[in-house]
Amino acid sequence: MTFGFIVKKRGKNDAQTLRKNGLLPGVLYGPEIESVPIEVDKITFEKLYNEAGESSLIDFTIEGDKSEPVKVLIQDVQYDPVKQTPIHFDLRQIKMGVEMSVSVELNFVGESPAVKEQGGTLVKSRDYVDIKCLPRDLVSELDVDLSVLKTFDDSIHVKDLVLPEGIIIQDDPEMSLAKVQAPLTEDQLKAMDEEGQKGIESVEAETKEGAVVGEDKEEGGDKEENKGEK
Repeated sequence: MTFGFIVKKRGKNDAQTLRKNGLLPGVLYGPEIESVPIEVDKITFEKLYNEAGESSLIDFTIEGDKSEPVKVLIQDVQYDPVKQTPIHFDLRQIKMGVEMSVSVELNFVGESPAVKEQGGTLVKSRDYVDIKCLPRDLVSELDVDLSVLKTFDDSIHVKDLVLPEGIIIQDDPEMSLAKVQAPLTEDQLKAMDEEGQKGIESVEAETKEGAVVGEDKEEGGDKEENKGEK
């Protein structure tokens, strides 16, 4: 799928003013261009980012520029720490004939028999891998087949991924990506309940002890006041 993205060069307004007006500030950089401050409608960017992610090539154009579109990747998105909405983005120009490094999302497909039939819990260690490839070989995601997880001893490693031609993974081949955790036994659940109850009792004891100490201090204060009255 081809994605297109048209933006404007950033005007005189500062980043805060742009955000108040529903715009998102960003920057374009790359090996063949100088960094360009840009701005775009926030909703338009969010829609593109949800569809393209950070591992899909995008045809980038600056409004009013009649040059051929530039191939870019969304390199980074910064978020407001409270609202968790985007406040800035970086675009990286991609040179088509040069090998590139990028993170690609993992798409977990199928169902594990160890989950479906034995009641286990799927545990994912990573939801992406780092790859190296030419831009023409780039894929937006890599499938991970969960149906191979038939027992609690099975696990899927980086080396187990089926890779399209031209893709080289840069992560450790032995790194675990997913496995199934066995359900807790009755003894384990009972031990957890007992440990939780001990924790509650400990808190209650500390609270009562604090209250007693507080009362002692108040009584002591009264005695001092009585001495003063004498």
